[in-house]
Amino acid sequence: MKNLDEILNMAKNVQDELQKAQANLDTIEVEGVSGGGLVKVKASAKGRIIGVSIDDSLLNPSEKQILEDLIAAALNDARAKADAASNAEMSKMTSGLPLPPGFKLPF
Repeated sequence: MKNLDEILNMAKNVQDELQKAQANLDTIEVEGVSGGGLVKVKASAKGRIIGVSIDDSLLNPSEKQILEDLIAAALNDARAKADAASNAEMSKMTSGLPLPPGFKLPF
């Protein structure tokens, strides 16, 4: 029965570390950019949007469609960078664990 207790303790430790890593993701900031820097979106690695910056040159009613497209592109860029930062942080946490190939956390 001692092995079962060890496994349960290890699972509890993994869960605690996972919660710490998830909390840390909200402190990591990434910046999505589009239009050569005309539109920028700051986000946390957890995907929370922190801010949006739009160059004054785009604030023309005739540029509305372009601005909307650039905002969407910057949001997508920020999301991709947030996902990459999240994956990097989570892989640091799981690098020492004896997990089978392809095993994903959280469970």
